[in-house]
Amino acid sequence: MGLWFDYMENYNYENLVMCQDKSAGLKAVIAIHDTTLGPASGGCRMWPYRTESEAIEDALRLARGMTYKHAAAGVNLGGGKAVIIGDPKRDKSEALFRTLGRFIHRLGGLYLTGEDVGTTLEDMAYIRMETPYVDTLPKSWGGAGPIAPATALGVLNGMQAALKEALGTDSLQGRKVAVQGIGAVGFEIVKLLCDRGADVLVGDIDPEKVRLAQNHLPVRVVPDAAAMYELDVDVFCPCALGGILNDATVPKLRCKVVAGSANNQLKEDKHGLLLHERGILYAPDYIINAGGAIYDYDRSLPGGMNPDRAIENVKRIRKTTEQIIEIAKRESIPTYLAADRFAERRIASIAKVRALRVSRNGDSEAGP
Repeated sequence: MGLWFDYMENYNYENLVMCQDKSAGLKAVIAIHDTTLGPASGGCRMWPYRTESEAIEDALRLARGMTYKHAAAGVNLGGGKAVIIGDPKRDKSEALFRTLGRFIHRLGGLYLTGEDVGTTLEDMAYIRMETPYVDTLPKSWGGAGPIAPATALGVLNGMQAALKEALGTDSLQGRKVAVQGIGAVGFEIVKLLCDRGADVLVGDIDPEKVRLAQNHLPVRVVPDAAAMYELDVDVFCPCALGGILNDATVPKLRCKVVAGSANNQLKEDKHGLLLHERGILYAPDYIINAGGAIYDYDRSLPGGMNPDRAIENVKRIRKTTEQIIEIAKRESIPTYLAADRFAERRIASIAKVRALRVSRNGDSEAGP
């Protein structure tokens, strides 16, 4: 256990909660990284992790990524994540999600959950039966509905900003883009790319998703998804799981830009440096995949959910990406580090604001 306390201390985590209920078949982890900006928010992922340690590490890494995502996006939420150990095709049940909802409710609003890899809005509705602390819900439950299209739009805007920097034009017409992973968000990204005339190559470990893309979109299929790293393309767009930019894959890349929706694409920080040294422009994942979070957060703004306002805010991801690139150039650092500094500066500035409490008589004093 000392290993995890050391990890949490090194990266300033607040909470790690283990959730177990044998009767419901639930084994889950809730990680809360930072609540400076607001309650920790992050989706609930379901995946057949090989070990408990793998699940814990994924929850922790994803929670930290959510802190930075919300900070950089200007959203007043902290970073958290829940992961369920299980096969989403086999192990789901109403009891499992409602039991997780009860664990979440015990946290009293410290953590807000939502859909993620392996879970759906319908699963979130089961959680909502036990707790109000759910971010993403079907419209029939008062939520914003599917957020994958907003996430995809943000990725596209970030991708175009990166293309403008790398190639001098943001046009996608005729650009070769390899999309790895065509789940809910990946499929929406592929649709947007095809609409803009891109030459899209797709790959996924799930043959059903590949067939769906083939049947509905003008794409080329890469039979071996692992071979996508070596394709000679303009953009490599990872939209599956994290850690895919690592010692084995980065040296294989032949793209000019990496821009995708997957969280925690860099296995370690050194891989962001390696991309930089190879002259590959990396559009930091949590900067460009924040569209869904921005869209859903609009429900908390004055007047409630306004889809037009929400989409306009999602499109600001392009400007944020341009700012990250400018910081990287100005400070001579890789883009992943520029993104971290951008997010950390906002967290630090809001921490100072919240540390200043104004008393009723007008005097200022330190406070939470």
